[in-house]
Amino acid sequence: MNVLRNAGCVAACVLAVSCGARTPRVTLAVPGRTNQFATVAARGDFVAVAWAATANATTDIYVATSRDGGTSFGAPVRVNATEGDARVAGEQPPQVVLTSGDGSVVVVWPAKRAEGSRLLTARSTDGGKTFGETSVVTGTEAAGNRGWESLAIDSAGRTMVVWLDHRNAAASMAMSHEHGGAATHAMKMDPNEKAEQSQVMFGIVGDTSATRVMSTSVCYCCKTSVAVRGRMVVAAWRHVYPGSQRDIALAVSHDGGATFSEPHRVSEDHWAFDGCPENGPSVAIDSTQRIHVVWPTPRDGTPDAPLTLFHATSADGATFTPRQALTSSGAALHIRILVAPDGTTYSAWEEPAQNGPDVHLARLGDAMKTVTLRGNYRGSYPAIAAVRNGLIMTWAAEGSGISVVRLAP
Repeated sequence: MNVLRNAGCVAACVLAVSCGARTPRVTLAVPGRTNQFATVAARGDFVAVAWAATANATTDIYVATSRDGGTSFGAPVRVNATEGDARVAGEQPPQVVLTSGDGSVVVVWPAKRAEGSRLLTARSTDGGKTFGETSVVTGTEAAGNRGWESLAIDSAGRTMVVWLDHRNAAASMAMSHEHGGAATHAMKMDPNEKAEQSQVMFGIVGDTSATRVMSTSVCYCCKTSVAVRGRMVVAAWRHVYPGSQRDIALAVSHDGGATFSEPHRVSEDHWAFDGCPENGPSVAIDSTQRIHVVWPTPRDGTPDAPLTLFHATSADGATFTPRQALTSSGAALHIRILVAPDGTTYSAWEEPAQNGPDVHLARLGDAMKTVTLRGNYRGSYPAIAAVRNGLIMTWAAEGSGISVVRLAP
């Protein structure tokens, strides 16, 4: 029997924002809660925004939808069946995708439990008005923490999921507990040993045969990214190479996710860092099957230097163009990339500022240089999607909820 959640209320305001032509900004929020960590998906003029709403140390997942390209939104609908069970963060927000066949809205999010965390999913078949029963994403049932997930929909409507999985770390810790040395074991682990116990995994919602380990030795709290075009599936993550160098790795499938290549290093940045940057890559595929990767790393590999954003492309997923800097000064964080239907590539990110982070949007040119379109939106963790004749950008507006703005191309 399906468990349906009805729409709640929304605190929404429409503001005039100066960004070339005046564009309305819609603010989505569940009243009385901290609203943050949004993602967005769009097909034509149908838009779905998913985010986390927290109060009294409990978090729920909500979705609001628009049928006019993001100009207006309906009331937010709670997605998770068990109240307060979500376990999210900036690098592991709830993820939303739209299927092309039946117009379903699919959401995946990390949820807490005694044994660690797992990934849950729910689907709406009525355009986001209600969500059906919550189920576990196949392959995430084991003890230990997992999340930092990314989603993509293929042409057959299959929801593909890539995530970081720490089940091996949980098993190692349990074994140490049995021998009374858990604390000593944790203290003795070097960064490479710790990374070896983390892995990146691939799965397809509802397909028990699709789950596989793509790689071990991964950075344990930087988001993953996955993109699909035709039969090509590309996954990217921050890998831990010898010497605790935390560079970006990528694997590609040419058979719809049935098999993947060995991981390939996108760029030898040589960032030796004993910790997790909490800043993962973003990947996209254009109409020529060229892969685009964007990621943050220090320009010269200095461990405590500000993060600069870089861009590289690949025709085969094994060899990459030399990295090109997208930003020139200061720190830049939490990047997203999008290839629009017309082939234009966009990136969105945040930059620390005196009064809080600013959100920026840029177009990547033929020479892999950026043309800044918008800047100085106050907020963090931007996300972007393509709507009919434009773009939708969302971010967590400091103190006021989830901001959504439609922009002309």
